[in-house]
Amino acid sequence: MKTLTLCITLLLPFILLANEKPTVEQLFSVQTLKVKKTTTSHTKKNYGYVVANEAKIYEVSPRFGGFVEKLYADKLYQYVKKGEALLTLYSPEVYKAKEDYLNSYNYTKVRQNKGMLESAKRKLELLGVAKKEIADVIKRKKVSINTTIYAPASGYIFMKNIVNKSAFNPKEKLFEIINLDTVWVESKIFEDDLNWIKKAHNFQVTLKTTPKTYTTRKMTLYPNIDPKEATLTMRLQLQNNDHTLFPGMYATVISKDKPQTYLTLPQSAVIRKNSNYYVFMVGEYEGEYEPIKIDVKPLDNTTYIVVSGLHEGDEVVNNALFMMDSDAQINGLY
Repeated sequence: MKTLTLCITLLLPFILLANEKPTVEQLFSVQTLKVKKTTTSHTKKNYGYVVANEAKIYEVSPRFGGFVEKLYADKLYQYVKKGEALLTLYSPEVYKAKEDYLNSYNYTKVRQNKGMLESAKRKLELLGVAKKEIADVIKRKKVSINTTIYAPASGYIFMKNIVNKSAFNPKEKLFEIINLDTVWVESKIFEDDLNWIKKAHNFQVTLKTTPKTYTTRKMTLYPNIDPKEATLTMRLQLQNNDHTLFPGMYATVISKDKPQTYLTLPQSAVIRKNSNYYVFMVGEYEGEYEPIKIDVKPLDNTTYIVVSGLHEGDEVVNNALFMMDSDAQINGLY
């Protein structure tokens, strides 16, 4: 392959048109750079919504019926702590079970019958009566008319189906409490991106309501595809200890593959001719440039990955389009 040398005489017409005499460097307009290694990840963008973590949703549905005496959790979206009293009630069924337990205890003091006592205690436990309340029956040797229901977990009351002095039936859902220490982000993924998502190294989630970027690797793909949209749902789990994320928030999801190191060149340094790619390598002498055939593939919209033909540190012309319009093309050197 021949070596291309750009001469000042090649650019003489440009000198004559100029008002002032250009320098040699300006005449050539050749900028060079070195092939370098770049460590980066490929990315894809999707969109989704914050939803409640289903494993952190708690229903309060008593196994007995009753009448509300005092409602403490009286506001929707009120935050309650685990073990905090939600309401005090009267339940004929629970009251009778307490009396049976106390009577069994008094009977076993005269005649040993552990089986009967344990059975009476077990009935209260199965009704969902709090352990402290069961213990108070024996401790105080007295049965309280009322029973208290406590929050099974810390969280926000997202559903309240009861008011003061109201009645409820067994198994009726009175409250739904959602713990938001962790939340999910659900995003629609096209079927064509399935393999990419499975190989993704991590996911970064951003939202308009906070400048924080959430990074996670906890990803689940729901095993069903929407036939109308050819999409499936990806679920990410995020830590939300400060409770800044709430269900319904709009999220941007960036998936990244594992970082890799490549030899790279800007697209401006590479030209394509007859389905082949070329660069102009700096020669041994000043103003000497040799067209070199290389193999490349896109890294992004502005950069190529050098697959073969060059090594790290090789110096090439950055503005290859200028070289293509030069004497190299005229003389058919590539």
